[in-house]
Amino acid sequence: MKKILFYTNQFFGQIGGEDKAYEKPVIKKGAVGPAAGLLGRIDNAEIAATIICGDNYYVENMDLVKSFIKEQLDHYEIDLFISGPAFNAGRFGIACADAGAFVKKTFAVEALTALYPENPAVEMYKRDLYILETGKSAATMRKALEDIIRFSNKLLSGVPLGSPKEEGYFAMGKRVNVFKDKNGAERAMDMLLKKLSGEPFETELELSTYDEVVPAPALKNLSSAKIALLTTGGIVPFGNPDRIPAATAKKWGKYSIESMDQLEEGVFQSVHAGYDPVYANKDPNRVVPLDILRHFEKEGKIGSLYPYMMVTTGNSTSVADAVRMGKEMAAQLLEAGVDGVLMTST
Repeated sequence: MKKILFYTNQFFGQIGGEDKAYEKPVIKKGAVGPAAGLLGRIDNAEIAATIICGDNYYVENMDLVKSFIKEQLDHYEIDLFISGPAFNAGRFGIACADAGAFVKKTFAVEALTALYPENPAVEMYKRDLYILETGKSAATMRKALEDIIRFSNKLLSGVPLGSPKEEGYFAMGKRVNVFKDKNGAERAMDMLLKKLSGEPFETELELSTYDEVVPAPALKNLSSAKIALLTTGGIVPFGNPDRIPAATAKKWGKYSIESMDQLEEGVFQSVHAGYDPVYANKDPNRVVPLDILRHFEKEGKIGSLYPYMMVTTGNSTSVADAVRMGKEMAAQLLEAGVDGVLMTST
């Protein structure tokens, strides 16, 4: 019977939510959380144990957690390491991919995880281990687990894998020789003719495309500049009157800060689901530093402060929605004659 070691976070490991994000790693025998969905589904294999770790603890103590994982693997002789799925959760995704890459490199054991394409861990780790593509949230958990089961069965059986597109994992940057009936020139001409005639075709070499953003010129004189405060940290008036989503935001809010010297506890709050809001709720200026900017304004270090702050939540927000919201905010700021923006995150 082959053995699998599984990794998950405090939420899926049934320890707790964001309040348990600093939990140190523990190991439990057998399948916990999503690992239970793999039981009896991977041929001739069992989930030997599940490692559970808080998301914050992992990303802030990577070496310590990897030392813990190494200690466990000195006791468990495993054939496969599975982590996640983490979908679009940034900290969890980085933990899953980093742990898998470590196990693969240190113990020469295959590792895989499953992430949404916009998870930052994809670009960071896709060359280091197999990363299957998932939907954006845990609503797609069933399909993600089915894909993990299918892929795990192939890995453990030794069956040759197909291309990334065929198998559903992100390309790892490896080039392999493939024999075709037609040479490259003939295949390229076939694709060109299909493109010109409007027929569907599939390129053999996908090129990465990136938006080029030209930085704005530096402000020459801050003492005469109008500055605006923006944040993706989810600081909104208490009660969240505009119902700004805690994650995957598709809208933003605009709130008056005119005549305010600071953001008061109980008047503003955090609705962001990606960090522990306790300290932000206690002092919202920790996320949106109105107190400091107002101080600079009185000292003449900046000319004036735009009388509104613009707010959304950045966690799990799609690139397309972020671009759209950014353009909407920028249009209003330009119309108001704002010279510069201080945009805070978390």
